[in-house]
Amino acid sequence: MTKRVVVFGGNGFIGSYVVEELLKKGYDVISADLNPSKYVDDQYFQKCDILDVEAVNTLVQGAKIVYNFAGFANLDDAIANPIKAIELNVIGNMNILEACKKYNVQRFVYASSAYAMSDKGSFYGISKLTSEKLTEEYYKKFGLEFTIVRYGSVYGERDYHNNYIYNLLKRSLQTCEINHSGDGEEVREYIHAADVAKLATQIIESDEFINEHIILTGVEKMQRKELFEMINEILGNKLIINLSNDGYHNHYKSTPYSFHPTRSKKLVANPYIDMGQGLIECLKDIEANSSEEI
Repeated sequence: MTKRVVVFGGNGFIGSYVVEELLKKGYDVISADLNPSKYVDDQYFQKCDILDVEAVNTLVQGAKIVYNFAGFANLDDAIANPIKAIELNVIGNMNILEACKKYNVQRFVYASSAYAMSDKGSFYGISKLTSEKLTEEYYKKFGLEFTIVRYGSVYGERDYHNNYIYNLLKRSLQTCEINHSGDGEEVREYIHAADVAKLATQIIESDEFINEHIILTGVEKMQRKELFEMINEILGNKLIINLSNDGYHNHYKSTPYSFHPTRSKKLVANPYIDMGQGLIECLKDIEANSSEEI
């Protein structure tokens, strides 16, 4: 019998890649989300609000593995809407945890963030750390096995609001400029969403990751200004790069980690999608979408 997997937030940015990878591996997948997506076939989509307890319970019943990618996935959005961020990221996650406990799910995989360990994370980081603690507590009190995955700087060739690099490329093509509110010396370890998806599916196929905290980031450190220069070179050095250094205080500079209450393992893709090639694929998708709109 094929193992059923429910992916809450499966039509979102990272979730859509994970759904695709799970389907490749032959799982019986349900992508639970508020809205359909052109990246996920409608036959796998089930409309669901994670604040709707009955809807969550209906989808979790019969599942062996449950992922939660749903809720706010952007730090600035959470700062603009703190109550909604806590409601979705904490209460929504609680609803899923309760359903997993009720229907004896084998493993719950929670999509957290590097900002959960950062004092720069504001309401977003607080909501993620709170849900991590609640997930751990459901194991301690009810035996619900989990894996917590802290995602770093993920990018890919899909048009989503929280896909930073894709949107950066899109704006640079439209304006011939890159405008950044930091000094460009912020360090990130970018990882392609396709690599993330492969690692996210490996996690459920090994007992090694049961009740563990995993960090998923890229293997190469890069300053933002290096990224901007790479994009500029790919586009024929036609861009004007403006670094204003006046409004990036909510984001970390070199590392998101401010303290370490729980030990976590870093999982890296091998092989992995090269950054330059990943940027080219993003640009191809942007160009294709632009042609469709004409």
